Amino acid sequence: MRDDKQLLVLTHLSQLLTYVTGFGGLIVPLIIWATQKDKVLKMDAHGKQIINFQISIFIYAILCIPAVLLLGLGIIALLIIGVIALVFPVLNAIKTSNGEPINYPLTINFIK
Repeated sequence: MRDDKQLLVLTHLSQLLTYVTGFGGLIVPLIIWATQKDKVLKMDAHGKQIINFQISIFIYAILCIPAVLLLGLGIIALLIIGVIALVFPVLNAIKTSNGEPINYPLTINFIK
């Protein structure tokens, strides 16, 4: 196994593709994780956290749709989710670059 902090950082930042393509923020990290988890040190742990975070964000966004229709409060929740989905990949990329432990809030652990 090799230590490749740059690829780990790129994997975290690749989540931001959702803001460009609408769906790449889950697919690209999933592909990187699946192909590199046995080759890059810490990729398995980081990849699992990224995938769990992306799936969790998707579920929270889907759950906000009825709240938008009922009370309009879902719009506020969607904005908060959008900010979280933008800020935490960047923060965790910086933490990874510095060798610090990463943390994604509100993440449901689907993959352990």
